[in-house]
Amino acid sequence: MQLDETDRRVLRHYLADPDLPRADLADRAGVTAATLSRRLGRLREGGVIRSEGARIDWRRLGYEVEVSLRFTLDKTFPRAFDDFIAAAREVPEVVAIETFLGRVDVRLNVIARDMAHYQEVYRRRILTLPHIAELEALMLISTIKDAEALPL
Repeated sequence: MQLDETDRRVLRHYLADPDLPRADLADRAGVTAATLSRRLGRLREGGVIRSEGARIDWRRLGYEVEVSLRFTLDKTFPRAFDDFIAAAREVPEVVAIETFLGRVDVRLNVIARDMAHYQEVYRRRILTLPHIAELEALMLISTIKDAEALPL
């Protein structure tokens, strides 16, 4: 989908403050409310805006530990990826699953209330996932940049 400067301006302001009332968003983007509505509808239909919803701060819900786990799978099993991903989806503490091309096959982001909870999840749920050949854990210390803004 080709974006023009008006689309980019609408997206910039929408990303900066998605909860802004539509009339205020139209003013900031320099368009009428009707134009804003048409543009947002076209961006949704074109798949540029995939969804609108809440971003949850897991820490405010008592989850203080976040760990990124990188897996290399034993690919001698034809269904290694499918089996691993299906099992990982069943772990409630897994909040993200990503696949890669390269040395790392899959990355899971796991949250836990504290280190004792993480240790329990790790031992009982993560280490029992199928077809693990290698595993590396990276504990999140701080998030320096977490922007969904694009260079529009």
